[in-house]
Parts: sequence; C-alpha cells; structure tokens
Amino acid sequence: MTIQRMDNVLIVVDDLDAVIAFFVELGMELEGKGPLEWRGAERVIGLDDVQQDVAMLRVPDGHGRVELAKFHRPKAITPEPKHASANTLGLRRVMFAVDDIDDVVARVRAHGAELVGEIVQYENVYRLCYVRGPEDIVVGLAEQLG
Repeated sequence: MTIQRMDNVLIVVDDLDAVIAFFVELGMELEGKGPLEWRGAERVIGLDDVQQDVAMLRVPDGHGRVELAKFHRPKAITPEPKHASANTLGLRRVMFAVDDIDDVVARVRAHGAELVGEIVQYENVYRLCYVRGPEDIVVGLAEQLG
C-alpha cells in the first residue's frame, strides 16, 4: 500500500490569531478553531496533561491543510537558532501555488511578512520566492508562467 495523500502539516505557534490571519491572507480557508479536548491526542503525540488550542485551515481546492497548535500546557519550546536558514536540518518551508506572486507578497507584508531573498524566475516556468511570516514561519510561493 502507498500513501494516499498528504493530509496536513502541523505548525506549533504562540500567537494563534496572528498566524491564522497570515494564512487566511495567503488564501487559505479557516475550517475551525478551538480547544482540543480529545485525550487520545496525548497518546498520539507522546505528551501528558496537554492543553492546547488548534486551528485547521485548508487550501481552496480542498486537497491540503495546515493545522496550527497553540500549547498552553506543556509550554511550547522555542527552537534555536530562532531565524533558521534554509540549510538547517528539519522542515524548512511549505510551498503554495499562487496566481499572482506580487499581489500575495504585498498582502502578506501587511501582516508583517518579509521576503527571505527575492522573487526570481525559473526559466519560463515559474516565479518563486520565500516569505517569512509571523513566528518565523517560512512559506514558498510559486506562480506558474504561461
């Protein structure tokens, strides 16, 4: 048996509302937000006495989601270095296809996002960039050309 699909990516955050606003500005749709009260989650994630709020956002085509978690207990751990570069081990970014990269960058800048490098063109196929949003969340943006 093989993987059926990628269901979601989890991002642990401190300011849940700011990160939700950032992803909604990117074009994602908020499916729901609230406390996670299912005790089975503790067994899944391997932590005891968990208290957290979660939010689930979906991409417009419905084929992918970003789950956000705000831990009240146990307290979230801040990674080092805070501004990890692209060659740091681990998950570095999530990439989204967009219609108009310039428009998206302008809109997320209003939420404090900054370009990591610059917007570049790959042959005659894509325009690409990375943006760093709230809480150092890096997303890639890809605008297909032609």
